Amino acid sequence: MQEATDVTPKNRHRYDCSTLRYPSDLTNAEWSHVAPLISPAKRGGNKRTVDGREVVNGLMDILSTGCQWRAIPKDLPPRST
Repeated sequence: MQEATDVTPKNRHRYDCSTLRYPSDLTNAEWSHVAPLISPAKRGGNKRTVDGREVVNGLMDILSTGCQWRAIPKDLPPRST
C-alpha cells in the first residue's frame, strides 16, 4: 500500500496524468511493464491492425470508469477488438 508521504515534489511527475488523453491511459513507464506481457501475433494469420497499447487503454478506461462496453470512447479501438 502506498502512503501519502510517497508523493513528494521530487516524484510527483510520476503521478501526473495531465498530459494523457484520458486519466486512465497508461504512461510510457506503465506501458513498458505491460507490453512484454502481450503475446505477438500468430504466424500465418493477418497482421494486427490495432495498436495493443490502445486496446489496453480501452480496458483501463472501462475498469476505471465502470462504463459499459458499448459506451467506450470512439477514439479507442472498437469494442469488438
